[in-house]
Amino acid sequence: MKGHWLQSSPRTKALAPGTPGYSTSRDRLVFLHSADHREFWSALLEKAYAKLNGSYEALKGGSTIEAMEDFTGGVAETFTTKDAPRNFCEILDKALKRGSLVGCSIDIRNAAESEARTPFGLIKGHAYTVTGVDKVNVRGQKIELIRVRNPWGQVEWNGSWSDSSPEWRSVGPAEQRRLCHTALDNGEFWMAFRDFRAHFDRVEVCNLTPDTLGEEALHRWEVTVHQGSWVRGSTAGGCRNFLDTFWTNPQIKLSLTEKDDGREECTFLVALMQKDRRKLKRFGASVLTIGYAIYQCPGQGEHLNKDFFRYHASRARSKVFINLREVSDRFSLPPGDYILIPSTFEPHQEADFCLRIFSEKKATTRDMDGRVDIHLPEPPKPSPPSQETEEEQQFRALFKNIAGEDMEVTAEELQYILNAVLQKKKNIKFKKLSLISCKNIISLMDTSGNGKLEFREFKAFWEKLKMWTNLFLQFDADESGTMSSYELRTALKAAGFQLSSPLLQQIVLRCADQELHLGFDDFLNCLVRLENASRVFQALRTKNKEFIHLNINEFIILTMNI
Repeated sequence: MKGHWLQSSPRTKALAPGTPGYSTSRDRLVFLHSADHREFWSALLEKAYAKLNGSYEALKGGSTIEAMEDFTGGVAETFTTKDAPRNFCEILDKALKRGSLVGCSIDIRNAAESEARTPFGLIKGHAYTVTGVDKVNVRGQKIELIRVRNPWGQVEWNGSWSDSSPEWRSVGPAEQRRLCHTALDNGEFWMAFRDFRAHFDRVEVCNLTPDTLGEEALHRWEVTVHQGSWVRGSTAGGCRNFLDTFWTNPQIKLSLTEKDDGREECTFLVALMQKDRRKLKRFGASVLTIGYAIYQCPGQGEHLNKDFFRYHASRARSKVFINLREVSDRFSLPPGDYILIPSTFEPHQEADFCLRIFSEKKATTRDMDGRVDIHLPEPPKPSPPSQETEEEQQFRALFKNIAGEDMEVTAEELQYILNAVLQKKKNIKFKKLSLISCKNIISLMDTSGNGKLEFREFKAFWEKLKMWTNLFLQFDADESGTMSSYELRTALKAAGFQLSSPLLQQIVLRCADQELHLGFDDFLNCLVRLENASRVFQALRTKNKEFIHLNINEFIILTMNI
């Protein structure tokens, strides 16, 4: 039931009963609410968030950082203080200067410890906010400090550098004013960074994207976003443990050109998020185990094949493959070109994903799976009858027996001879070519436009058929008589077709069986349609152009002939 506004006074508005999250029997909001019962903005925001995810139930569970990401468009980064890098203080300082949201907490071992107060005035299992990082000079020594806020607005740290601690006597009034130091119990306090690492267990950073930053004074991250999908049979290759399919995952080229200020490397953050899993939970979908790997780019501008990953190790990767909505990590690598591969842990698992790359300096990215490139050799010109070899003369005699006196092969005759020949081959799985498939073959090879194959056209097709048969056998790795859909990309490339991932997905959907395998008849149909479409496009396009212009009549004629 949808809520609606009721005018109650010139300055206040109220939600009508029946709004989601509203209990008519108790006359109060059930879920998120304010201490001021006249204030409803938080409940409205919660309602919108629940609607986005499909239901209030879909909001159950999760973490603070997930909500911070959803409401800001930022990207998450989680640190455990015990294992944080040496320059952790510098990382947090940079994050705050960029307008990032930073939270921290102390882990609890059981439910009884939740909200328990430590001897130093800190609350376990409580969500604190980090509001500042700075240094003070005490007797010639630089001391790293961090400012933390308790959202309760009270209950503060009582150790060294707390509001009334003696350490502040060594800091001059001007420096105290710069640090906004006060002795009020307002929930905000300073502490030494070494104490922070000793007492807090976890730090969560939500780095804001440039489009969410409002104030020009803040330093901005550079960000690039890639939307993609893992599709069973074409781009759902699983992790590096599954070498035969890993290389089919989406591949993104990352070019790092500018070093960080004062450093020899480039710092960047990679965040991989699986999309809509909360919304799909009611349909039985669960959060998949995801991660990514980063490889040095070998210099070629195309999708890397299986052999590359057989002999090359990754330069960096996500710390773990884990079943979280998002996996993110920070890296520092020398300037250069890299290939980033997002994947699920297991192959054949389907999901949409969003890959975001945040860098301190400008970086460029390119999808390695979006380019279509077709290289088709021109069919060889037949020899004049007087110059034919003995083999060619024998082939002409065979053709005459098939075609009859008119020396032309119809679709029905072609169907008969192809099924008879291919069904005798023991090393390929072949069902049967349909009449439609044979008409498509004639449409591809018929240069005269009479709907039949003359000798030279039939001979050109026969040579093509032998080449395609050898390709199929080459990529039938287990000699089962079928080809895996994951090997189809390489087989098609060997035949002259470098295709984009979306196009490959359509081919697998149309040609492969439920086990993601293709028999030779499926492979042949695929190649005939691809070459037919490619030659039509090449004939219609203008010189050096990658597009064609068609009216509706021309478009229908084109599709009816493919």
